[in-house]
Amino acid sequence: MRRRTVLTTAILAGVATPGIARAADPGPSVTKMSTSQLDPQAVYFVSYDGLVNNNSFQKNGLFTYRGHQYAGWYTSTGAAVIGRRVLGGSSWATVTLAHQLKSSDSHNVISMGVSKADGRLHINMDSHSDGFFYVKSVAGLLDNPGSTAWTPAVFGAVQTSLDGVSPTAQFTYPQFISTPEGRLQLSYRVGISGNGRNAFAEYDGSRWTVLGEWSGAGGTYTSGHGSSTARNMYLHGIDYDVNGRLHAFFTWREQSGTVMCNGGGITNHDTGYVYSTDRGRTWRNDAGALVATTGTSDTVTVTDPGLVVDPLDPDHSLMNQESQWTDSAGLPHAIISYVPGRFGQCTTNYVGDRTANGRAFHVRKNSAGTWQKTEIPVALNSSQRTKLVLDRYDNAYAVFPFGRIAGASRASGYTDWRLLYGGSELNAFGEVVIDETRVGADHVLSFMYQEKSSGTTPSALHVVDFALPA
Repeated sequence: MRRRTVLTTAILAGVATPGIARAADPGPSVTKMSTSQLDPQAVYFVSYDGLVNNNSFQKNGLFTYRGHQYAGWYTSTGAAVIGRRVLGGSSWATVTLAHQLKSSDSHNVISMGVSKADGRLHINMDSHSDGFFYVKSVAGLLDNPGSTAWTPAVFGAVQTSLDGVSPTAQFTYPQFISTPEGRLQLSYRVGISGNGRNAFAEYDGSRWTVLGEWSGAGGTYTSGHGSSTARNMYLHGIDYDVNGRLHAFFTWREQSGTVMCNGGGITNHDTGYVYSTDRGRTWRNDAGALVATTGTSDTVTVTDPGLVVDPLDPDHSLMNQESQWTDSAGLPHAIISYVPGRFGQCTTNYVGDRTANGRAFHVRKNSAGTWQKTEIPVALNSSQRTKLVLDRYDNAYAVFPFGRIAGASRASGYTDWRLLYGGSELNAFGEVVIDETRVGADHVLSFMYQEKSSGTTPSALHVVDFALPA
């Protein structure tokens, strides 16, 4: 009888009853588990302040699927390698693809995606405003990883098209995303920096189709210094939420430097947001108004109303292509960074000013539909980007350059940001590549980083794993 009473009390304590508070969810925490080495001598050169193996816009340079983790990188000789390991394992099986990095350009990253409809691994690599290289595995390779071979024979030939489909001659920033029904989409930029458009292609399990462009370069933007008539939209990410809505934060980069207070800055301005409820066929602003139809002349442009959720002029060295996430309710979150006005109203040296005074901010839409922004009290000490992750309790984590990790709790309204891990033991160069899919798989924050080096001396490439609240 005593046992039944205790059990009944315990069950009732776990039920949310009006007027009775339930146990609070845990706040953010990270516990370092292990570090594994991918390559003792990965290619190393600094280009555009970054490394080709660790650029934060490299969506799915590291990812998890069906109990295995996959990574892509270039070796000291420039050979493209894809690695695989069992989650929690320390050893990686590798396959060297028949491709060599064509130039010392940190934009020419390796990005990967999974077409769940047929279990294939897709790889896009080595492009910056020119042609790309594409490899597709045999069907079913990722469906049963414990019993499938991991050899060069399971990968097809290196192509310079998507199975014969050529999206554009000026291709940059491949980002693979899986739709809720298992199709694979490829986001990319057409054109060049300051005069480019975002576009989509889609793989349905049998063939690729180009859906077309959805952002435009035209229109006139005027700052307090001058005007620009061309630009491109830089995405902070592109992701489906739990309800199947597609979200994209972005910033604009103007082609004309006349919009800046000083030529040493950067022409990025404003944080914008759009979403799609029909798999990227049409796009809406925050208020729900239609602003673009993919593949038509009606694209998202700088003159469209209702796009900007956090205004900022081009004088503060706002970073492009930072990071975003969606929480368990489907609400969008982003990390942006710039030099706040308290350090001056005109940056004159983009790298130097961001390194000395740059700060990251957490921008989010709350349940009431209001946009909120919180400064994260951790100095950037870098010109580079910060990555955002949310755990199962919607606690937020910012992974700064050099592998430093800060966290904030959902319970506080994300006002209690603090440093959780200093990162000095990693000796990381700067930006890291997050495994966005592993967080949901086993509550582990896993990221790829490369050790500091100098010149073109190769250095070790690692993956480090941190346990999040379970």
